[in-house]
Amino acid sequence: MEWVLKVFHWAFIISMASQAIYGFWQLTFVVGGGLIFFSHVWYPPFEVVVKRRLYSIESWMTLGLLGIYLALTEILPRKLRNQSE
Repeated sequence: MEWVLKVFHWAFIISMASQAIYGFWQLTFVVGGGLIFFSHVWYPPFEVVVKRRLYSIESWMTLGLLGIYLALTEILPRKLRNQSE
């Protein structure tokens, strides 16, 4: 039964990390046609701005959830173990 929890743990971490990477990839390279930050001044259409904001929100929420999950499952148990010793 313990191996099932470890598989779920690592599957969740990999899933959240890959989702965050995918969101940042879409935000940076795909939506809007490439790296528009450094190339030139460009006034994107409203739909592109909305898509970029949605990918940005999704990516940051995913990273926040991953941070909370890692804090509760990895960092907090280690600190509690060190305090009890």
